Amino acid sequence: MITLHTNFGDIKITLDFENAPKTAENFMKYAKEGFFEGTVFHRVIDGFMVQGGGFTADMEQKQGHETIENEANNGLSNKTGTLAMARTQAPHSASSQFFINISDNTFLDFKSETLQGWGYCVFGEVIEGMDVVEKIKGVATGRSGMHQDVPLEPVLIEKVSIEG
Repeated sequence: MITLHTNFGDIKITLDFENAPKTAENFMKYAKEGFFEGTVFHRVIDGFMVQGGGFTADMEQKQGHETIENEANNGLSNKTGTLAMARTQAPHSASSQFFINISDNTFLDFKSETLQGWGYCVFGEVIEGMDVVEKIKGVATGRSGMHQDVPLEPVLIEKVSIEG
């Protein structure tokens, strides 16, 4: 279990090493390195998701590791409370950024091994702290440079702890 200690409260998550082994291991690597500490949930869209894992509070993008293979064809669905990898238009471009689904976003699920069909890999779920995610999804957002849906007050991941 991993706990994201945020300035809004704790979010406890489990990773699915069975169905998304490369993705779960990638997230664990970042967690162990302390990469997420001092990053923010930089994209918050109520009714959709909250995204973090890549930017500091002043919206400086952190340099992550190599991109990973998209494991979205693992049968898992982007349901409320699941964690999935963020990526660019390119299917295999995920690195450190992730999002927590705050709605059933099944339109993000794997459909086919095509540019449009790859979907977004679910690799874990929130097991405690959805009330914190609910608080985060309600923050006021605006623009910051080229970025939209940025919380006006930083939603900071202060610390990450790993148990088990």
